[in-house]
Amino acid sequence: MLLKGLSAFPITPSDAEGRVDAASLRKLVASICAAKVDSIGLLGSTGTYAYLSRHERRRALDAALEEVAGQVPVLVGVGALRTDDAVRLAQDAKAAGAAAGLLAPVSYTPLTEDEVFEHFAAVARESGLPLCIYDNPSTTHFRFSPALIGRLSRLPGIVAVKSPAPEPQVVTAQLAELRTVVPDGFSLGYSGDWNSVEALIGGGDAWYSVVAGLFPQISVAMVQAVRNGDGAEARRLNEKLEPLWSLFKEFSSLRVIYASADLLGLCRAEPPGPILSLAGAARQRVAEALEALNLR
Repeated sequence: MLLKGLSAFPITPSDAEGRVDAASLRKLVASICAAKVDSIGLLGSTGTYAYLSRHERRRALDAALEEVAGQVPVLVGVGALRTDDAVRLAQDAKAAGAAAGLLAPVSYTPLTEDEVFEHFAAVARESGLPLCIYDNPSTTHFRFSPALIGRLSRLPGIVAVKSPAPEPQVVTAQLAELRTVVPDGFSLGYSGDWNSVEALIGGGDAWYSVVAGLFPQISVAMVQAVRNGDGAEARRLNEKLEPLWSLFKEFSSLRVIYASADLLGLCRAEPPGPILSLAGAARQRVAEALEALNLR
């Protein structure tokens, strides 16, 4: 199974014109690698892939892969409005040496299931890059049904799905339903950090984590606890991060992580316009959470 365990998703530091700060990105990636994560998710939503040009995405990928130097697989976002653009981005990722692509059905016009199926089929076929389905309905306004995931999972090159982690009381039932429609070895993974540990305990294969992009050590410890069968320890560590989870829910994980990176002096990047940096009382609350968690 290509995608399992902890996949850490860093921000992509860049300036106001969308030029990637390769040096800062390398530092973030180096810290993630040192924590021994299972994979790195580059240019995800937290990595603001949708706001970067093809050229800057390739610069980010080259910088990250150079830093990784084969230590850990890199999953890279290849989503785009047009299918032909997504194909080219996936081809770029494969040529650069990425292990897999993360593909969301990005569209201005709401898509049908058949349109999404053909989009994924074309990108997988024409790029030759293994793909993870990116189910992110809060951004794309498209939700993958179990039936569509099942159809896609049988296409050559579609190897995984990244879904929003459901509430803990329903995660076991959702996993059981998906297991009935996908082949053996197909990775069922989750994002939405505050519920993802319960998804792992319930039998999920991967945690696609925003918080691990800045704080990989505690994230690795949570995943290791699950692997050791120590659900109580995993839940304890998850509960410790509740101050961050609350801020994620209120302000979005992207804004909170950008503020955290700045407060910690890791990089001076600001989110791409029109997204505004957290300021005033909101920024102070992030600072206080980092202080309380001893993450500064």
